Formats: sequence, structure tokens, C-alpha cells
Amino acid sequence: MSKENQKNQPDNTSAGKSDQSATPATKEKKASSDKSIDKAVSVSKAELEKNLNTSDAKDKRSVAVEQPKEEPEKKAPVSTKEAVKLSGLYAFKLAMSSVYDEKGRFTPVTFLEVKPWMVSQVKRKEKEGYNSVQIACMPQKNNRSSKALKNHLSAAGFSEGARYVKEIRQDSVDNIEVGQPVSIHSVQKGDKVKLQSISKGHGFAGVVKRWGFKGGPASHGAKTHRTSGSIGNRTEPARVMPGKKMSGHYGVEKVSLRNVQVVDVIEEKNLIVVKGSVPGARNSLVFLQSK
Repeated sequence: MSKENQKNQPDNTSAGKSDQSATPATKEKKASSDKSIDKAVSVSKAELEKNLNTSDAKDKRSVAVEQPKEEPEKKAPVSTKEAVKLSGLYAFKLAMSSVYDEKGRFTPVTFLEVKPWMVSQVKRKEKEGYNSVQIACMPQKNNRSSKALKNHLSAAGFSEGARYVKEIRQDSVDNIEVGQPVSIHSVQKGDKVKLQSISKGHGFAGVVKRWGFKGGPASHGAKTHRTSGSIGNRTEPARVMPGKKMSGHYGVEKVSLRNVQVVDVIEEKNLIVVKGSVPGARNSLVFLQSK
């Protein structure tokens, strides 16, 4: 064998001698270092998984915050008791339209929607001093009703309160119980009813719009076109008389109409059709009192 091959050939004898010369202490140190490395790797893996889990939880929380749960729509209570007829009925103004009668005559009408009303209390003359029936409609949000109101209306099916609670005077309240639904036929077709509602608001208005004043001259240098003009007297009595019509808040007042004709009662769609216009905005509450 040449000298170059002898140089390139590994020295197995020296390697064997070095392995044999390694002491048990060095072997233990090497094993312990390997164990510590494995432990560090396992700890880092555990921390990585923990961080990933926490980040996923944060993402889920952010998604939950961005997309809140929708509350289920609250429905009116359903009663199995027989519907009761009262001397009046509350409805909501829906829209105006026109109809034609049997003879082809044109009639302007207003549609009123009757929502489910429940008897919540019966007041008797012996106890309260007069006869009337208290009715409730449309479930209220839980945080908008007091505990006393919830307890009072729970017997009528409104465990969280009601948006509208009204009272109707009755000559007799016999055979009327709490929890009975109010019949739409409390008002019949062809009846003449008294109608009450709140008129539309117009804000602060002048005398021309509010009271229908004629107004001042429109030309020839006049500067009092829509003003009220003089409002008082001279030295005697030297004051503005009570009841003087002046500018001010216009509308949002209770308006009553008498002898309003009921054109039709559509039970399938919970609609009452009355002749003519009805004061108030859409969805405003209207009271119909039969004679």
C-alpha cells in the first residue's frame, strides 16, 4: 500500500481508543444534555399549541362580537278563550285608499289594522268605583318594563310587559275574564262610531298656518305679510286678552270625529275600513267607540 492511501485511510485504532477512553461521567453528561434538548423541544411544542389555541379562541370571540345573536321575534300571546266584544276598539292607522260601493259610487276610506288585544284587568264598580276593561297589546322588551307591570300583565300572557295598555269603559263587565282576546266585531259594518286619534305634529307654526289668518298685504312696500299684527288694546285694559290666537306649537293634539261610518270589517286580514280621512300619522293608535 502506498503512503498516500495510508494517509487517506481513517485511523480506526485511534477512534476505538477514544471511545474506549471515554469515561462513564462524560457519557452521563451527554445523555443528560440530550434529555434536556428533548424536554425543551417538547415544552416549546406545548407553548406553540397553547398560543395557537388562544389565538383561535380570540378569533372566535372577535367573530362573536362582530356578529351578535339576533333575538327571536316576540309574538303576541295566543288564548284559547272565547273572544269578547267591547263597547270600543283600538286599531292602528294603516293607509288611505278608495273603494266603490254596490252602486258604483266612489268612497274615500282609511284602513285600520287591528292587532291582538288581550284583557289584562276587569274593573268593577263595587271595587274601583266604575266599570271598565283594561286591554294590552304587543309584547314589550324585557328591560323596558317594571317588575310590577310584568306581574300585573302576566295573567294576560305578557310575561315581559306590553307596549300598549288601554282602558275602555263598559256599562256591564259581566262574563268578562282576564286573558280573553278582544273581538274585531266589537265594531260592526255600517255602524256610526266616534273616532279619536292624535294629530300630526307641525312644530312651531305662524298664525297663517296654525289658525288660517288672512295675512297682510303682499305688495306696495308692506312688511307684515304673514305676521299676526296687533294683539292688544290701548291704555284700557292694556293687556293681551286670554285666548288670543297667536303663533306657537301646532299639532300633536287629540282630535275627535263623530258619526264616522264603518264601511267594512275584514276579519281575515284584521282590517277595519272607515269612511273619510283619519287624523294622525301612519301606525298611530286610533280609538273607535261604538254608540
